Amino acid sequence: MNRPLRNDLSIYDAAADDWWSDRVRWVRTLKAMVPGRLAWFDRHIDWSGQTVLDLGCAGGFMAEALDARGAKVTGIDPAEGAIAAARAHADATGRAIAYDVGVGEALPYGDQSFDAVVCVDVLEHVADLNRVMAEVARVLRPGGLFMFDTINRNLLARLAVITMAEDVLRLLPKGTHDPDLFIRPGDLHRAMTGAGLVVGPMTGLGPRGIGLNGDMRFGPLPFRGIIYMGVARRPG
Repeated sequence: MNRPLRNDLSIYDAAADDWWSDRVRWVRTLKAMVPGRLAWFDRHIDWSGQTVLDLGCAGGFMAEALDARGAKVTGIDPAEGAIAAARAHADATGRAIAYDVGVGEALPYGDQSFDAVVCVDVLEHVADLNRVMAEVARVLRPGGLFMFDTINRNLLARLAVITMAEDVLRLLPKGTHDPDLFIRPGDLHRAMTGAGLVVGPMTGLGPRGIGLNGDMRFGPLPFRGIIYMGVARRPG
């Protein structure tokens, strides 16, 4: 029997036409996670006037939130349909966000192009983590920040993300993640330091309640066993 498809990135293009419609539950879940991430990221940076790369931007939820904070934002993602949706929504709302199609292993930007790189819901999907970290470090200016979240690699995370979120609750399409690509904090720490970044604090991210529409609300948590987020800095 063939192994079921995992790390299925086609879902982002498949949902592109409905990205900003709020009709797709799992897309609404991604949108709901943005305020929870920023509740912690905001503690580490004043976004106003900063040049920021949203690495793995999909349809633009994080990019638009950063634009609203006064950042000069560029988004990049391999999903052409999602990028088209992001561009269309930015145009319709008058946001000057630049969007490109591309991958983290080969960023089409010059050295020291950005004050910050934000990378959420991405690292557990990439083909070459060390190469992505090298590219992040390359495009960051001295003193620039790398802000991320990803999924821990352990049995609890596999149960929560694969068994419950995908297979039982259907909060995500089945096959979205491959648990073999989940990343232990220690392994990510080594990849970041290997790229020359200085690793800062990390914390957890998870549900903090239920909204009026029945969707989960997210925020920082002390527990890092499932999803964790953190900050690293390029020295200089």
